[in-house]
Amino acid sequence: MKVALIGATGFVGSHLLPELLERGHQVTAIVRNPDKLTLEHPNLVVKKGDVTNEAEVAALVSGLDAVISSFNAGWTNPNLYNDFLSGSKAIQSGVKKSGVKRFITIGGAGSLEIAPGKQLVDTPEFPKEYLPGATAARDYLNIIKEEKELEWTFISPAIEMSPAGAHGRTGAYRTALNNPVFDAEHRSRLSVEDLAVVIADELENPQHIRQRFTAAY
Repeated sequence: MKVALIGATGFVGSHLLPELLERGHQVTAIVRNPDKLTLEHPNLVVKKGDVTNEAEVAALVSGLDAVISSFNAGWTNPNLYNDFLSGSKAIQSGVKKSGVKRFITIGGAGSLEIAPGKQLVDTPEFPKEYLPGATAARDYLNIIKEEKELEWTFISPAIEMSPAGAHGRTGAYRTALNNPVFDAEHRSRLSVEDLAVVIADELENPQHIRQRFTAAY
């Protein structure tokens, strides 16, 4: 497939990019700073783009088969909440204007329900430093749920994301829709390498059109 990857140099995107290339996809990596992307591959095209500009997004992704967004407005950004929401909405609008139908976006785990009607982000234990980004992702999920034209999928990672190399790529995971996937120790865990597998699998074999889902071991 011909796939656009927004945020290809970020935490998730930098692991998703090689996963897609190894599977034979032609990837257009859309980044703010192309100098940060040192990977070279015959199926990789790197384009500089401002994803907060919907017209620019539309031009960058036009003619492709799918768009995957791992957009992040920056965890240390003092205006993270507003920037994440405005950026996410601009990307969604740009994809729609381009005519591309398949759209996968990566959000947070904060909107997962740990009890009926109770989301993780609303618990007292939720880390305060992650609140702006988590609430923005939760609110964007409510926005994209109203999207009727795009064949969208919203992926929530596991509650605990292992850093690169900690567990590596196993290719094994379980999925759920709105509740976390817990293991025998009642922990929701996944490596970033396996999150890349989850996303690539959903791209190749869509199981969650116009749905949010999550994955963990």
